[in-house]
Amino acid sequence: MKTYLSGAFALALATVSFAWSSVAMAETQTITFLFTDDDQAYVERMEALSKEFETAHPDIKVNFVSSGYDAVAKQLPVQLAIGEGPDVAKITDWQLAPYYLDMRPLMKDPDGFAKLHGDSLNTLRFPGVNDPNSINGYVASQTFNLPFVNKTLFEQAKEPLPKPTATLKDIVEASARVAKATGAQIPFTMDRSGHRFSGAAFSYGSNYVKDGKFSFPDDAAKHYITDLYNWTKDGSFPKEMWGAAGGTQYKNMGDEFVNGNVVTYLAGNWMVNPFQKKIGDAFDWTAISAPCGDAGCYAMPGGTAIVGFKRTKYPQAVASFIEFLGSEKVQREIAENYVILTGADIKDPQYKLESQNAKDAMAVFLAARNSAPKAARDLERLKGSSAIYQLIVQRMSQLIVGELSLEDTFKAMSADVDKVNVALAANK
Repeated sequence: MKTYLSGAFALALATVSFAWSSVAMAETQTITFLFTDDDQAYVERMEALSKEFETAHPDIKVNFVSSGYDAVAKQLPVQLAIGEGPDVAKITDWQLAPYYLDMRPLMKDPDGFAKLHGDSLNTLRFPGVNDPNSINGYVASQTFNLPFVNKTLFEQAKEPLPKPTATLKDIVEASARVAKATGAQIPFTMDRSGHRFSGAAFSYGSNYVKDGKFSFPDDAAKHYITDLYNWTKDGSFPKEMWGAAGGTQYKNMGDEFVNGNVVTYLAGNWMVNPFQKKIGDAFDWTAISAPCGDAGCYAMPGGTAIVGFKRTKYPQAVASFIEFLGSEKVQREIAENYVILTGADIKDPQYKLESQNAKDAMAVFLAARNSAPKAARDLERLKGSSAIYQLIVQRMSQLIVGELSLEDTFKAMSADVDKVNVALAANK
């Protein structure tokens, strides 16, 4: 016997079903997570973690977007300034502090999260901008810039590795001797980055700030720039490395090191994991201590953070996602599997260092954690520091390819810095 519903009842049931469907659709919250990293395996794992979060939270969809560092650095500040952009992002620019979402009131266990991440959360809080108790995200990694060396090339050239007291001049000259003896194409290089440039500048004695304003280049910076320029002329620091890209564009030189073309490469601890996977047993490598100078032997500090932005339509979803990514379980996995110095206080991390090369390199980076100058840490938190890094790249590139003389470079840099100071004063 067939049962038929009355037209009125069927219509009512359909209306209820449609209403429930509409509610379900309305409750699906989509947040965009913008992520960038040089380690592709890490990128893929973060995407997988986003899917894991979705599974545990059926009402939340995470739109995972991976992009190159340069695009993020240039486009994200502009997007946020006009109220657009992602809901969550991995950043290196601390000047985005005004756009952060305070997730403390939205988290299930904000005190536990704050205890795990400790003082590293202060890195994200700017006085007068963020509440001193706010939770805006978490420090994803702490970084230090040091030189990587191809040990095999040094051994073939019968050249001893630079000692911990070696100056940048010592390191570059030793690298040039190795290149000459072995036929390596590139004696010394660094990423096309104002941040990478700056570690040695502090060792030379430079300070980018004077009397509360940016002041660059000072005499120490001019000395450093002159040395770099001279090394491009004699081939120790090939001009193609910076001249191959235009404007302020970032360029990573890691693949050249992986391919055995570079004797010494100034980068940071974020490259240890990619190197151990990509280099394998092709050659031996390690990191060496920070180059010394008149002021000391300084490793340039830096870091990345994963933060939520207040422009989001779904602050609760963002807070839940950040709380998941920043949990002890996830942070331990990331620290150990991808050889990352997290901001979270992970007890006794068991870094998965598969080779002796990686173990030796990581030991050097761990020993360098207290060698960062306070002035460099302060610079990272100063509004306008990103503009200083960018002008360094642009003007150094023009110098290296011959568009500017040394004196013109110094004048152009000084004029650029004056403009930055004027802009900062106008926006106070």
